[in-house]
Amino acid sequence: MKSLGTLLTPLDTESVLAGGAFVHLDGALHGSFTTRDFASAVRLVDQVAEAADAMNHHPDVRLGYGQVGFRLSSHDAGGVTDRDLRLALRIQELADAQGADRAPVRPARYDVAIDCTDAEAIRPFWRVGLGYVEIDSEGEIELVDPHGQGPRVWFQTMDIVRTERNRIHLDVYLPTIDAESRVQDVIAAGGDLLTDEHAPDWWVLADPEGNELCVCTTVS
Repeated sequence: MKSLGTLLTPLDTESVLAGGAFVHLDGALHGSFTTRDFASAVRLVDQVAEAADAMNHHPDVRLGYGQVGFRLSSHDAGGVTDRDLRLALRIQELADAQGADRAPVRPARYDVAIDCTDAEAIRPFWRVGLGYVEIDSEGEIELVDPHGQGPRVWFQTMDIVRTERNRIHLDVYLPTIDAESRVQDVIAAGGDLLTDEHAPDWWVLADPEGNELCVCTTVS
């Protein structure tokens, strides 16, 4: 394994996590489990808390009736490191020992992309209209929901106004292992594959009236 502070990509973690509940998406490891009841979910969280304290590395936890989810990321490094990978494997061991099953829910992130010739001119409209705030994402200004519920909005600059196509499209970000099957499901549901030249980073699809959807993965 790499050193503790080295950022890991989904390619680095895919084989190690294969067969378990955890997947790597958007700079974090996500794992969800189903248990017999609420008490057993609490017991799993208690066991994970002990393991996390021993490792001095703590996950975000989502607890419900018969279900518990974990999100692991090294905030000091800005993504997934070996600390997260080791904790994910330990959580998987504890869940297996308790008889918890992998939950069918898989993580995803949804973005809205707006084609434009002048992002500075139109961004305030969308920021105020949606009640969003601006963030700097790798040198690009994007809009996010301060409550963490709505999709991110980003602006795709183009030199010439496109009048032959819809200028707003949706992006869905999935774990790498889920992306290609989602593309095939979209095609089976009546979608057209416009291009896969950038796969496995992203595929561009359209519905029967030409509205576009990008199925994407992340590099972190």
